[in-house]
Amino acid sequence: MQFRQPIPVREIASRIQARIIGDPEFMCTGLNEIHKVVPGDILFVDVAKYFDKALRSAASVIILNEEVEPPVGKVVLVVDKPFEAYDRLAREFKPAKPLSATIDPSAVIHPSTILEPGVIIGPDVQIGRDGYIQAGVIIHSNTTIGDHVTIQAGTVIGTDAFYFKRHPDRYDKWHTCGRVIIEDHVDIGAGCTINRGVSGDTVIGAGSKLDCLIHIGHGAVLGKRCLLAGLWVLEVKLFWRMGSSSMVR
Repeated sequence: MQFRQPIPVREIASRIQARIIGDPEFMCTGLNEIHKVVPGDILFVDVAKYFDKALRSAASVIILNEEVEPPVGKVVLVVDKPFEAYDRLAREFKPAKPLSATIDPSAVIHPSTILEPGVIIGPDVQIGRDGYIQAGVIIHSNTTIGDHVTIQAGTVIGTDAFYFKRHPDRYDKWHTCGRVIIEDHVDIGAGCTINRGVSGDTVIGAGSKLDCLIHIGHGAVLGKRCLLAGLWVLEVKLFWRMGSSSMVR
């Protein structure tokens, strides 16, 4: 997730009541997970064995629960509960926008795109030219769809990420603040679901074709001109659940 404009570390620290180690005037540009961070991003880690990986990542600001000297050019923010601090920032800078209309007034839809009856489109959605969105499709907030995209009946795009912080007695849900990006000339079958990224993007590459009843998890990046058949995806999921070392989730 990128901020609308850069924010100084001192303001971030004030919001989460953190101690600053490093330059308080450094400008932060966004929030992201460790495998998606870019320079300017804020990252959190609350397990000591991952501190070094976080400090060596592309992230510029790392929220930790111990005082650690950061590498040159980076900033550490020290709080007691890094997950809660990061989640608070996500909720403040990208609050949830529930559906409140069949087609939200903020949605930008090219007039050449066909919307069948029963299509629901949420806030901050963009849809390009010559698309075809069939009946019963739901497109949640923070979704960008390119040109010449077909989405068949009953598909739901932009559902929350399946991501939780585990405690001994409960799971805390991580606020979803990422996006779904569907590039040009994509076809999506009926009854599919595509999660938004936790704080990064879920991407369906240009020219890709998805069969019916396919689930794309949060933060997945599908390349260009990929062809996914429903049964194949189901088999991959089953093998992964069985713990096969030859399959990658």
